[in-house]
Amino acid sequence: MGRTQSSPDPAQLEQRDLIDDRVDQLMARMTLTEKVGQMNQYNGFMDFTGPQPAGGDAANKYKHLREGRVGSMLNVTGADNVRALQKIAVEETRLGIPLLIGFDVIHGFQTQSPIPLAESASWDLEAIEKSARMAAIEATSAGINWTFAPMVDISRDARWGRVMEGAGEDPYLGSKIAVARVNGFQGDDLSDRTTLLATAKHFAAYGLAESGRDYNTVDVGANTMNNIVLPPFKAASDAGVRTFMNAFNEINGIPATAHQELVMGTLKKDWNFKGFVVSDWGSITEMQAHGYAPSGTEAARMAVHAGSDMDMESHLYINELEQLVLQHKVSMAQVDDAVRRILRTKFELGLFDDPYKYTDAAYEATIRDSQQMHDASLDMAKKSIVLLKNDNDLLPLPKSGKKIAVIGALAGDKNSPLGSWRIAAVDDSAVSLLEGLKAYPDNDYQIKLGPKLIDGPAQFITEIKINATDRSGFDDAVSAATNADIVVMMLGEPGFMSGEGRSRVNLGLPGLQQELLEAVHERNKNIVLILENGRPLTLPWADEHVPAILETWHLGSQSGHAIAQTLFGDNNPSGKLPMSFPRNVGQVPIYYNYKNTGRPSLPGPDVVFWSHYQDEENTPLYPFGHGLSYSSFTYDNLEVVSRFRESGTVHVSVQVTNTSDLPGEEVVQLYIKDEFASVTRPVKELKGFEKILVAPGQSQTVRFELTSLELGFYDNQGNWLVEDGSFLIGVGGSSDIELSERIMLAQ
Repeated sequence: MGRTQSSPDPAQLEQRDLIDDRVDQLMARMTLTEKVGQMNQYNGFMDFTGPQPAGGDAANKYKHLREGRVGSMLNVTGADNVRALQKIAVEETRLGIPLLIGFDVIHGFQTQSPIPLAESASWDLEAIEKSARMAAIEATSAGINWTFAPMVDISRDARWGRVMEGAGEDPYLGSKIAVARVNGFQGDDLSDRTTLLATAKHFAAYGLAESGRDYNTVDVGANTMNNIVLPPFKAASDAGVRTFMNAFNEINGIPATAHQELVMGTLKKDWNFKGFVVSDWGSITEMQAHGYAPSGTEAARMAVHAGSDMDMESHLYINELEQLVLQHKVSMAQVDDAVRRILRTKFELGLFDDPYKYTDAAYEATIRDSQQMHDASLDMAKKSIVLLKNDNDLLPLPKSGKKIAVIGALAGDKNSPLGSWRIAAVDDSAVSLLEGLKAYPDNDYQIKLGPKLIDGPAQFITEIKINATDRSGFDDAVSAATNADIVVMMLGEPGFMSGEGRSRVNLGLPGLQQELLEAVHERNKNIVLILENGRPLTLPWADEHVPAILETWHLGSQSGHAIAQTLFGDNNPSGKLPMSFPRNVGQVPIYYNYKNTGRPSLPGPDVVFWSHYQDEENTPLYPFGHGLSYSSFTYDNLEVVSRFRESGTVHVSVQVTNTSDLPGEEVVQLYIKDEFASVTRPVKELKGFEKILVAPGQSQTVRFELTSLELGFYDNQGNWLVEDGSFLIGVGGSSDIELSERIMLAQ
């Protein structure tokens, strides 16, 4: 599923040798100052088509740029602006080395696709790759050639705001999506003018921050590190990702930016990674706050020793590294290795052959915010929607003949659907739900936007102020619901309530929204709850009382059209959850692939001594892989045949039947359990999936092949093991299935 990196052909090897020769020739001409400059990245500090800065930090950075002491810049956009910047680097410095231009292209550039967690809910690798490809095309038209994505951190804790930026809780799904995004960003030819260098981040274990609090400590054992954290990074490396980014957190007492075993050992030696490593913003200098580096000088030394090749906005390499080399505290060989990696990447991009290839303003005007981009965004948005509940087939809604009340401030919000990490987007440019609904003018809508959800302008602000006191709109909302046949309520999180630095201790509907939902429900129980959010939420009351719940995340620029088309049945939802939804925040971290304890289940009536809560179930509200459809599916004729001794394969097949009157897509999921192993294994592990379209009343047979790659695991020393013994296997529409077939594996 998805492409895998193939062995280079002779022409590729010849090209690689040619690039290495050119890198060697250039480095022979470079001074130590110029080498250190290639390891230095600055944030954009001026309008490069305007006047030069007169003084201060900007003037100093501009001086460094003209002296060839900057290797990369970030947050400079627009073809004309980047051309002016590149012109300084190429035509005014001694060696004319072009710059890498970085930007956080996370889920689109100006045109926003769904947030990555939402895209992951599609389980559609081709669609995810296409989404990244479209983002690359739009971003590169504006001069960008490097993105700090994909984030491949596995996270099991919805309190962490950055779950919106990743692929969820499962390393198998996360690995497949990592490859799709790398392939989408980088394309098939690194020298193509639409190639956007990808970055696998954050290396590593950032998604397991204690308490779900961003930037917090991580305490992770070898088993979890090897089998949960590292697989998506390894997959990205194997797919040819050109850069890695350090994590902010420490790992077992060592900040990731200074972790030699992780970066120099695992990444560069064991995985033979040939690209380069960039720090996260200021993560080198932050090692002082960690209590690890006593000074900025020591922090720079530690980072170089660990294999961090480029300094993002710590200003420590540019200020400290030359002296560290002259004092023999950092070897010239270490500097040369970093610079060689950076220069090789620039040659691969073709920047030395044409430094202005990304700076065609006329081309940019045809690409940015184009219909092509919006069509792709709409397609991805529709695939990302998850139907959580649909009692009595309340959905899809009839297109005429019903009075529908629309309630909730988010329904008219044109900014929140853009989500977090949308820094090139135009504020308030998304299609709101109301605008999407107006595509169906025959309905008798009663629209009530209230009560007010956000106090203050809908813009990038540090703290989102949620209305928790103003009930002035409640009566009108209840009145509208009373006179309607069906109520559509759009509730959830504003776009900037998730993302970096936006952790939460409560995962319920913020502000007065729960109170509003209950007040409306008292008058009209025919509620369709549309959730707009960047993380799993706790929704036990809604699950018990509301008949239809649609998870729409933050769907991007075309959000309103995607939701409206789904409400009225033009789009049959097919998404599946990439993260478990807890019943209560006290359950988190919660995930499907947990380990059994010695007391995993109730041993008898009135016995309390087993692993459970006194006041809540162990299970999630909605499990990983859950997602309904307007169609219905049955699974039959599961067959498992082991030919492992003869060919190293286990063959699994299942028949999937659409028992409804509507064509529908289903994500068929295969799970295994290694029942007894030298290192304990999870109760279930996803090891295969396929998304299929099944016609009404028709059946399809879906086949999987398991090999040692799916049946093995890493031990605590990082060795890959495939052990003989019994395995349970099951196939279904979510992780909430029984693993019913047992095989005995013998090698």
